[in-house]
Amino acid sequence: MELRKKMNDKISTIAAVADQLPGVVVIHNIQDNLKVEYMSPLGLRQIGVTLEELQQMGPEFHTRFFNPVESAEYVPKLIHGLLERNSEHEIISFFQQVRFHEQEDWMLHLSTIKIFMRDDAGRPLLTITIAMCIDPMHHLTAKVNRILEENTFLRQHYQRFSHLGPREREVLKLVALGKSSLEIAQDMFISEKTVNTHRRNIKVKLNAHTSFELSQYARAFDLI
Repeated sequence: MELRKKMNDKISTIAAVADQLPGVVVIHNIQDNLKVEYMSPLGLRQIGVTLEELQQMGPEFHTRFFNPVESAEYVPKLIHGLLERNSEHEIISFFQQVRFHEQEDWMLHLSTIKIFMRDDAGRPLLTITIAMCIDPMHHLTAKVNRILEENTFLRQHYQRFSHLGPREREVLKLVALGKSSLEIAQDMFISEKTVNTHRRNIKVKLNAHTSFELSQYARAFDLI
């Protein structure tokens, strides 16, 4: 009961000023299956639930309001990263896609998270997150969405890309840059016939048939 009172008192200090902050404040309980202990009124209005409903959701909170593909990956990584570093001063930043109440489109947010409170044994207990919605009309949104799409492509196609050898990756890079087989042969000091063999093998291994598909691999895996 004493710890519960300390938690409530700690959360109250944030609740008193949360609506004055330029973003949504969320406090999670790491030791209770990532239960949401608090969300600022702005966030509750946006997703259309009460704090009591949110507190009863548990992990469903992440799959219901956030992109499920992304949340399945970044939530465990974030928590693991915080617990591994175990520092009061460690702040992790990340992008996430949130769906507001009765809205079909995902809204891009920039969020930061840190350890907010520890239990009596010094173990991390609460985290605090501040999430800021990025204006969909801002040019940055389109750029960030492209990065997120590339990351999704990378996760989905990593196994195929891993089958490419170093020379094939070099050829893929030059192909994505628009160079011809002759130009690639001159750059790599190999025959044009060898370049064409590499190109055929790359297409087979990646199951890619167009220049656009090859360029997707080159961008997602930082070849260009």
